[in-house]
Amino acid sequence: QVLLVESGVGLVRPGDSLRLSCSASTRVYSMGWFRHAPGTEREFVARIRWTNGYTDYADAVKDRFTISRDNAKDTWYLQMNNLKPEDTAVYYCAAKHGLGQAGRGQYEYDYWGQGTQVTVSS
Repeated sequence: QVLLVESGVGLVRPGDSLRLSCSASTRVYSMGWFRHAPGTEREFVARIRWTNGYTDYADAVKDRFTISRDNAKDTWYLQMNNLKPEDTAVYYCAAKHGLGQAGRGQYEYDYWGQGTQVTVSS
């Protein structure tokens, strides 16, 4: 069984920054972040590839969030800047083991983290 472990502080003020991390117990080739806000469907946030560092972002977070990875540690991060109340959600890291690319669809991923509550409030 592959385990993804998330970490990060979840309560911040609007305009603050927060960094989430996720570590995998095995090598993964596609890495991403999703979020699930109350009353909504789980949505894609960002993704990155192990091979070439290709990144992709949802429009709602583009230019504010940055996804990065440390391949040697099988770890990836979500740097969240200029946080807004609408960013409040449970954030999940996700990964696909195989070399085939996983995109924006949640069902394209094999493994999921436990979820981290991020609350942006004054």
